[in-house]
Amino acid sequence: MTAFVLDASVARAGYFADEATPATDVLLDRLAVAGLTRSAALLQPLAVAIDGEGSDKALRELLDLARSERLTVYDTAHLDLALRLGLPLASKDVRLREAAARLGVALLGV
Repeated sequence: MTAFVLDASVARAGYFADEATPATDVLLDRLAVAGLTRSAALLQPLAVAIDGEGSDKALRELLDLARSERLTVYDTAHLDLALRLGLPLASKDVRLREAAARLGVALLGV
């Protein structure tokens, strides 16, 4: 499976039916094809990488980006990670998706 930045708005679709959309179902089905299940353990087997650079940037560049894009710092951290690593972003958050598109971040359909 290709790497991507996963926002909580998509991850919760695996847990709560009212958060699911046809597009999140497709993405979560892709995870299932990779050997994962749609259960409370959905994210546990992923090769999750911790981004140490993000916390160092929080009080500097992330705040500036958050202000300029009118996003929460939490959402901006996802956007920044996708920008730095050149990864697509999986998010249902409209404002985050709009900011990502403006900045040239590829979006996964969710």
